[in-house]
Amino acid sequence: MRVGIISIQHESNTFIQTATTLNDFKYDVLATGEKIYPIFENAAHELGGFFAGLAETEIEAVPIFVARALPGGTITKETVSTLIHLLDNELSQAGKLDGLLVAPHGAGVSEQERDLDGYWLELLRERVGPEIPIVCTLDAHANLSQKMLDACDSTIVYRSNPHIDQRDRGIEAARLMYRILQDEIKPTQAACFVPVAINIERQHTSSEPCASLYQLADEMLKDANVLTNSIVLGFPYADVHEMGSSFIVVTDNDQIRAQKLADQLGQTLITRREEFQAHLTGIEKALDQAEKMEGPVCFLDMGDNIGGGSPADGTAILHAIHQRRGPTSFACLYDPAAAKQAIDTGVGNTLQALAMGGKTDDQHGAPLIADVTVLSIHDGHFTESQVRHGGKTEYDMGPTAVVQTKFGLTVMLNSHRTPPFSLGQLTSCGIKPADYQILIAKGVQAPLAAYRPVCPNLIRVNTPGVTSADIEQFQYKNRRQPLFPFEQIEQELTS
Repeated sequence: MRVGIISIQHESNTFIQTATTLNDFKYDVLATGEKIYPIFENAAHELGGFFAGLAETEIEAVPIFVARALPGGTITKETVSTLIHLLDNELSQAGKLDGLLVAPHGAGVSEQERDLDGYWLELLRERVGPEIPIVCTLDAHANLSQKMLDACDSTIVYRSNPHIDQRDRGIEAARLMYRILQDEIKPTQAACFVPVAINIERQHTSSEPCASLYQLADEMLKDANVLTNSIVLGFPYADVHEMGSSFIVVTDNDQIRAQKLADQLGQTLITRREEFQAHLTGIEKALDQAEKMEGPVCFLDMGDNIGGGSPADGTAILHAIHQRRGPTSFACLYDPAAAKQAIDTGVGNTLQALAMGGKTDDQHGAPLIADVTVLSIHDGHFTESQVRHGGKTEYDMGPTAVVQTKFGLTVMLNSHRTPPFSLGQLTSCGIKPADYQILIAKGVQAPLAAYRPVCPNLIRVNTPGVTSADIEQFQYKNRRQPLFPFEQIEQELTS
């Protein structure tokens, strides 16, 4: 038997002014056929799990098409057209298939298709027909649609945030596919679309309030007829009708049971909805707290969350630290122009009035202008051997310079936008975390896998930007209504 592997992954933040284009996919991953193997076969990613799970059986894995880009703005119409054309062309050459393992993100948005993942999954189902089983994995930050569910026989979502279980979910999907092809099971899935948006500040799956919600889901898995279940946390920075949280339950040919259990999870969230709203800490309060804490203290810069598509050049926290003249702190900024200036100046030399960050738009603070000394220069390449959010092992920050102000603020200037998913970003450039009282990581939950081992304390800081945790400030035009916390909702789940 032969099972195809397909993935198009992008988390689209519709509040970002810059569009995502084909070049963004080419920069990250745009691969076909056998070229997919070396990228993902051993990766801590669901595609690596697909390969590993199928390798346990006699089923042949057939890599077909993979496209992935770093989270960013809405994808252009032309880019989607090209991706679909490439996918269709590769699928037509793949030969006879007995099943498909697919890995969309679940929060993709294009200029023409607001539910991009539902769109391409529906096209895929039409292309292969109703008889071929399709098992799907989704990111926990998906905005689930009925169209996505209808196109697939079973849907499995990451169970951790930071996402360190991606490979496990891929293996689970492959094993489920094997059982389907052996006629052992007939997956039947149901979803509960809850009128609640879980704030991203509350989405750490190992802490309350999420931890007990996942414990309830885990208890349901003890039912032999429940094949899998999922909590879809949602992605609040996509202005789409589907934005919000949802639950999926897959049973062995028992639709009524699947819906009942999905609704049980949904009712639990409705009952506890107040617990899932943000606890916001401002910059000045966070700095006051950090002065009294054992360091390094990880400041999670929520408004400039690179994993949510932000520009990675937010300066709000840096300005506050600079004005206070301390404490010793480290931050990383995407700023190719400043990086080049520092590189041209050379190690050990001083650069006067260097403008750092705050150049992508007017939503993340003005450039920080300061005299700096160039500490080091690097090519920006580093690797990560541990399981970290996103499953990547190879990184490229582009030409990089590390500079320092006279008040002890150290800034790494990158030429490529790079999320803080690995401490290798720091250590590859000679940065020792223990040397700083504050380490600024531009994320909310994703950096924890890397930073928690070296930071005894962390503070999620409410900063301005396109990924602000204060979601009620965003001007939505397409989201469903009513949706808590924007509107009040009924206490009981309604169909």
